[in-house]
Amino acid sequence: MTQRPVLVVLFDDVQSLDVTGPVEVFTGAGRATGRPDAYPVRTASLDGGPVRTGSGLRLLPDTTLAGAVADGPSHTLVVPGGEGTRSPEPALIDWLRVQGSRAERLVSVCTGALLLAEAGLLDGHRATTHWAACDHLARCYPEVSVEPDPIFVRDGRIATSAGVTAGIDLALALVEEDLGRDAALTVARHLVVFLRRPGNQAQFSAQLAAQTARREPLRDVQAWIAEHPDGDLSVEALAARARLSPRHFARAFQAETGTTPGRYVDRVRLEHARRLLEETSHGVAEVSRASGYGTPEAMRRAFVKALGTAPADYRRRFHAVLT
Repeated sequence: MTQRPVLVVLFDDVQSLDVTGPVEVFTGAGRATGRPDAYPVRTASLDGGPVRTGSGLRLLPDTTLAGAVADGPSHTLVVPGGEGTRSPEPALIDWLRVQGSRAERLVSVCTGALLLAEAGLLDGHRATTHWAACDHLARCYPEVSVEPDPIFVRDGRIATSAGVTAGIDLALALVEEDLGRDAALTVARHLVVFLRRPGNQAQFSAQLAAQTARREPLRDVQAWIAEHPDGDLSVEALAARARLSPRHFARAFQAETGTTPGRYVDRVRLEHARRLLEETSHGVAEVSRASGYGTPEAMRRAFVKALGTAPADYRRRFHAVLT
């Protein structure tokens, strides 16, 4: 039976969810498969002493970083983020520089990517981090190819995720890769999260309430919908793209995504419109056309039904929160 030891690095002012999210996924995967030692998880800090998270919680590591190395190699090295990444201990960076290059799989969550970059481990690689830190990562580490939009990026043995809860998405993706979709789905259901947000889903947007389809033609249709919200997204047109009859397509789509094609299209269009209202200065009429609503009135009805507010009011409230 293959074991994949996981080592999670701890430091003061770490983001607690960056730690506990992946840990819950990996340990949950062991329970889901009846193999509790599938992912032996350990935590370690420089001196082995307790660390205080950014929210004030205290975490007690299992060992020191040096002791973790002496105990044997880790398959997956997880580096979380948090305020503690702003001024990291030089000894931590030195340790990462050596051990990060030896790990079979190197994972960062949120601004943990900044620690990997400081150690030189992301040079020449694609990576992401929390949306608010992407510019800093790109500016301070020009050898890193920063992708600000995806919630996680996999580049060979290195996997980086966006902020906080995106670490759960990345961990679920790794479990699916290691143990199969059923194991990952069981963990996702236990944690009451979706399996799984695609890695290329935008960080700063609403989560689509649907699963990724198992079969490639249906996954391709899902991608097409996301990329062409203003296109012909009728069941007939989507079925033709999947090379299925409309009846077969509608049944298969609902069975694999948990929702009907029409409801899925509605959610995609709503999310696209919300993103445009949040991130651009486009007028409501332009947003409605780009999102496939056709008219501002059709978009207004969709917003009021789903969100209880009109598009113009939604934009004003969003900017008020940001400022």
